[in-house]
Amino acid sequence: MRFLPLALSAAALAVVLVPVVPAQAAALPAVQFMKIYYNSPGSPDNGANSSLNGEWAQLKNTTRKAISLKGWTLRDKTSASDHVYTFGAFTLGAGKTVTVRTGKGTDTSTIRYWGRSGGTFAYIWNQTADTGYIRNPSGKLIDSCSYNSSRVESVNCL
Repeated sequence: MRFLPLALSAAALAVVLVPVVPAQAAALPAVQFMKIYYNSPGSPDNGANSSLNGEWAQLKNTTRKAISLKGWTLRDKTSASDHVYTFGAFTLGAGKTVTVRTGKGTDTSTIRYWGRSGGTFAYIWNQTADTGYIRNPSGKLIDSCSYNSSRVESVNCL
C-alpha cells in the first residue's frame, strides 16, 4: 500500500509530460492558398480582360506527390453559382503552384483561367473583404483565406 501514492504520482507525471504538438506543426492542407490578388491594376474599370486577369488566386500543392484537381472547386464567399471555378482534368505537381486568373486565356500547366467576361460584374474577388475556399470533389473544405482591407491589393495566405 505504501507504493500506491508513488505509482499514482508517476502516472500523473507521465500524463503531464505527454508532448503537445503546437498548432504550427499541424499538417498543412494538401492544397492551400498562397495568395489572392483581389484589386487588379487599373480597377475600378470597365472589366476589360486584362484587368480581370489582374485578379487571381494562387494555390500550392504542399505534398510530395502530384494531386489530380479534377472536380476540385475554388470560390469566394458569395453563394452565386457563377463564382465557382471547377477544375477539369488538371494535375498539380508535388510542391508546385497554379494561378487561377479571373478572365479568359489559354490554360497552361501553371495558369488556369476562370473564363469570365462581361464588365465590372465579372470580377470574383471583392476589393475590400472576401474569403476564398478550396474544396475537394466530395465538397470537403481543404483550405480558406480571408482578407479585410481596401488599402492593399492582395493578401498572402500563408
